[in-house]
Amino acid sequence: MLTQIGPRLPEWLRKPWRDPDADHAVKALMRSRGLNTVCESARCPNRNECFSRGTATFMIGGNVCTRHCAFCSVPAGRPEAYESLREEPEQVADAAARLGLRYVVVTSVARDDLEDGLAGHFVRTIRALRRRLPSARVEVLTPDFGGSEESLRAVLDAGPDTFNHNIETVRRLSPRVRSRSDHDRSLAVLRRASELAPGVLVKSGLMVGLGESGEEVRELLGELKANGVRAVTIGQYLQPTRRNVPVAEYVRPDTFEGYRAHGESIGREAVFAGPFVRSSYMAEAVFEGGHADATTHAAPR
Repeated sequence: MLTQIGPRLPEWLRKPWRDPDADHAVKALMRSRGLNTVCESARCPNRNECFSRGTATFMIGGNVCTRHCAFCSVPAGRPEAYESLREEPEQVADAAARLGLRYVVVTSVARDDLEDGLAGHFVRTIRALRRRLPSARVEVLTPDFGGSEESLRAVLDAGPDTFNHNIETVRRLSPRVRSRSDHDRSLAVLRRASELAPGVLVKSGLMVGLGESGEEVRELLGELKANGVRAVTIGQYLQPTRRNVPVAEYVRPDTFEGYRAHGESIGREAVFAGPFVRSSYMAEAVFEGGHADATTHAAPR
């Protein structure tokens, strides 16, 4: 069962564990190759469900982030030496092949200690996946690279099918929630990605339940549309540890449905909204929604 720091979870946020054996099998595969998953490091409530289906979101660049975002449980501090990660792209490709993935999602810690912000590592990982799984689609969920267009262009030139950069929260809350990030810089990264690679699905995600208003969420959906974002995910923030910012509200399912309807009404190609929606959860369904002609897309279950 999902556990939560703070107030008792409402009924719609109770999620049973499925298959502990499959869960352990995926973790064992990752450990055997020295790999990290955001599923574990960020304490995702969908981890057991995804692991039970034999899928995971790879987190490259190590397991220590150079930023200290208030919502995130990924360890922050001084990251490991980059030289120790040279084999990581091939190990990701090998693990993805062993899992038989048709859609591979790769994210990372922020590495502000590196001149390119880890862009070259993303490039090598995409290329390794293309060699090992030529028919699979690849999604990258990247940091902002400090706003470097050179780094952004390098990642896009490697040919991902989806480029994802999470805006995380509304403009007013961004300075409190996101460390060393900037709301307008994130919008600029998304806009430039859509300009540099018009054939790539540009995607972003946000959390609710941090104290934002409905009007602020609707305003943010408009900002994302204006900056080239074609697919959006909206999910409930859950406090992963006591050191993280507390939950301000457990958002009701009908409110998520209202956000989905509003996003589609202003021309978003795919809006996935629900308590357990996460930026990399059921990512293949989001990709298919963002490339479909249909105007209505249900939240992934």
